[in-house]
Amino acid sequence: MIIKVKVWLEDKKGESLLGDGRLRLLREIERTGSLNAAAEELGLSYRDAWGRIRKLEQRLGAPVLERRIGGEGGGGSSLTPDAKKLLEKYEKIRGRIEKYACAEFSRSGLA
Repeated sequence: MIIKVKVWLEDKKGESLLGDGRLRLLREIERTGSLNAAAEELGLSYRDAWGRIRKLEQRLGAPVLERRIGGEGGGGSSLTPDAKKLLEKYEKIRGRIEKYACAEFSRSGLA
């Protein structure tokens, strides 16, 4: 057996800010430089992906994407510096929690 742990961030109202789904979406936007390409890669509609980003930005009260309008050079999206910091901190804390849970589970004798 192995133990699994889910970690997510909520705002003060109990509304979801960041969990595995938004994390994957933001990391894919970072990788591809495009919300549309990220949505396609994750099997999401553009509308759904955009809605997830919009909700996150509303709840945070700050942008997570820097958007470039299309044109001759094409458009795109990249993470804001604050969004990058948030993801790094979240992933670091999530990793620590998972490591702790695995160690405790091993000590329990159930593993």
